[in-house]
Amino acid sequence: MIRYMLTCSKGDEFEAWFGSSGDFDKQAEKGLIECPHCGDVAIKKAPMAPAIAKSREAEPNPRAIAMAMAHKLREHVRDNFDYVGERFPDEARKMHSGEAEDRPIWGEATAEQAKQMAEEGLPVAPLPAEIAPTPPKKVN
Repeated sequence: MIRYMLTCSKGDEFEAWFGSSGDFDKQAEKGLIECPHCGDVAIKKAPMAPAIAKSREAEPNPRAIAMAMAHKLREHVRDNFDYVGERFPDEARKMHSGEAEDRPIWGEATAEQAKQMAEEGLPVAPLPAEIAPTPPKKVN
């Protein structure tokens, strides 16, 4: 199907659909196309700008977005937090009680230790493996 903007000899404009360009030519030659506004059959194609299909932007890939976010978070933890390794529960408790200066830390804790810290009200949260940086060889 093809859509044309058409005009009659009196200047009225209207739109019509045809099976092909040749169909328009045949129907116009035989006087079969009539202006819906005035009934004129002297019809011709109006100048039209071509309809150019816009390229479809690629849909964002949710997995790629999540991986990029995880990468940024991993870099942030690596660059801005002190790695304390297995001393994490003790260091977190010291900071919470005021025995040690508050600072961003990360390290390891067993499931039981994590449960105890949560029950004690320590502001800690586990880092999923996808987000946790690779621990340095040496613990600060």
